[in-house]
Amino acid sequence: MGYDLRITRATDWTSNQGLEISAREWLAVIENDPDLHADPSNGPHAAQFGTGRWFDWFEGNVMTTDPDSATVQKMIDLAQRLSAVVQGDDGEFYDSASQWAPRSGTAGP
Repeated sequence: MGYDLRITRATDWTSNQGLEISAREWLAVIENDPDLHADPSNGPHAAQFGTGRWFDWFEGNVMTTDPDSATVQKMIDLAQRLSAVVQGDDGEFYDSASQWAPRSGTAGP
């Protein structure tokens, strides 16, 4: 099982009611970001980033699993554009990719 990071507008990604990033907002980000490529084969809100990295929108948050440092930095950049933050499964926040320490069995820097 991997470790997820999410872009969220909530102080707790599990309780984002009223603070959701809309699917429409996320699809507009994908369309306007040259580093992201829509990947409908993996779902209507999936996007590829780089080689083998991905993001997906679900229930008002944008998430990925087991990111590398470049993916964490991209999430931080996207979060700023969406007036949001990056939060891990355990509730910790990231405002710099240097704060990310991959969990055992996850991708390294």
